[in-house]
Amino acid sequence: MYPIDETHDPALRSWVGSANAPGADFPVQNLPHGVFRRRASSEPWRGGVAIGDQVLDLAAAHAAGVFHGEAAVAAAHGGAGSLNGLMAMGPRAWLALRRALSALLREGSAQAPRLRACLVPQADAEHAVPARIGDYTDMYTSVHHAINVGRLFRPDNPLTPNFRWMPIGYHGRVSSIGVSGQRFRRPSGQRMPPGAAEPVFGPCERLDYELEIGIWIGPGNPAGEPVPLERAEAHVFGLCLLDDWSARDIQAWEDQPLGPFLAKNFATTISPWIVTMAALAPYRVPWTRPQDDPAPLAYLESEANRAAGGIDLAIEAWIETARMRAEGTGPARLSRSSFRHAYWTVGQMLAHHTVGGCNLQPGDLIGSGTQSGPLPGEQAALIELSEGGRRPVALGNGETRAFLEDGDAVILRGWCEREGFARIGFGECRGEVLPASGD
Repeated sequence: MYPIDETHDPALRSWVGSANAPGADFPVQNLPHGVFRRRASSEPWRGGVAIGDQVLDLAAAHAAGVFHGEAAVAAAHGGAGSLNGLMAMGPRAWLALRRALSALLREGSAQAPRLRACLVPQADAEHAVPARIGDYTDMYTSVHHAINVGRLFRPDNPLTPNFRWMPIGYHGRVSSIGVSGQRFRRPSGQRMPPGAAEPVFGPCERLDYELEIGIWIGPGNPAGEPVPLERAEAHVFGLCLLDDWSARDIQAWEDQPLGPFLAKNFATTISPWIVTMAALAPYRVPWTRPQDDPAPLAYLESEANRAAGGIDLAIEAWIETARMRAEGTGPARLSRSSFRHAYWTVGQMLAHHTVGGCNLQPGDLIGSGTQSGPLPGEQAALIELSEGGRRPVALGNGETRAFLEDGDAVILRGWCEREGFARIGFGECRGEVLPASGD
């Protein structure tokens, strides 16, 4: 886990004035990475760093000669059209680049005049998925989500016995992962209507979102060599927001015996900026679980993980219906939760993923699973909020939703704040539902 150092000093201010605005997602204490180009241009994709309402073009900054030593090598990789090279370099190089960027972008930097020409307004930028994703795994690590959904189908025994013993996951589809702004068609598939003897085919009628955290892998591990828990976070580059769209009626029919297939493979949306694990150092919290729950097996247990394995990351889901857009009223909040409620930590997820010998690679992506909390209003999917569709959610403008309708957009937001430190944010993760093909 990373130290708290001068880059986290809440007194730091940037010569990019918008980075100093109260509540800004991207102050100089954050410095997340992404891949961008000017909107509607034929420019090459390249790596950038968010600072205020601007993007620092890392390729241009590197060409300007403002980086030196290990930071210069890292900046060259960070300015490329995908971040796999930077991800592969590991924590020492990441820290060198972060510290160099902090010095270059803070007030009083002698390089400010040279770097102003390397800024692109975020409003003028479009984003790509920030790395070539070799493999994607979706986990199931919120006990509150698991219990809430389990009660809908197994009221007397909502939690499967293995949940408290290991992080559960399944391998997902890479080709349909898109960056914020993704618009996708409502999926079609087989559904078994209640009381029917045969399935029917057609568009999904119970489309849902899932508010998750995306975990980007840095250096990989050789096949057959597990990553121990105490070294797991050295293999994690950073986090993003992730919406694991789900076709609940298709899922209910196909889920047994092998788990989700068509219900999950049509779209996954991620936020464009990756907040590094170093930036998250001030917001680490102890990892706890109920005293009556079993202690983890040895490979999932460590003092460091218990002391600071959690991350106090506030997360929200909002909905913008077609009517809201037409009337200009703005979106309505559906729920708010925190990643600190996760039953398994980032390190435990990675350690378990590799314990059988699976070889992760730079740029692989892990979804945390739906991150619901224990209190009302902290349910991170409509299937929970609407109790399986029985109690549609009131949106405040006269509309209700049991599940998503065509034209609905879901917007995920996240941020970290702690007394004595700057607030840092993740930006937005937005996806919009289009009618099914042929509709």
